[in-house]
Amino acid sequence: MNPAYSPIFMTAAFIAIFYFLIIRPQKKREKKVKDMRNSLKVGDYIATIGGIHGKIAKVKDEMVILEVGSDKVKLQIARWAVGSVVKSDDIK
Repeated sequence: MNPAYSPIFMTAAFIAIFYFLIIRPQKKREKKVKDMRNSLKVGDYIATIGGIHGKIAKVKDEMVILEVGSDKVKLQIARWAVGSVVKSDDIK
């Protein structure tokens, strides 16, 4: 093998490793979170990225109305602020 090709192969190997270990898994996580946020519906229990837990009362285009606490206080949050959907079994 010609030593002049060695740096080209090493660079290609580093790019491939970087892609498969960092970029590809990150894109999969982003797609999963986007799908979760797009599938929100009334009645789902969610946790926001700020740590607020509640039940969805209404879903608008880019906003979600959230019922929080025993008094059913309504908060309006951005859809991108939803961190995760919580199973209702975990709430009770």
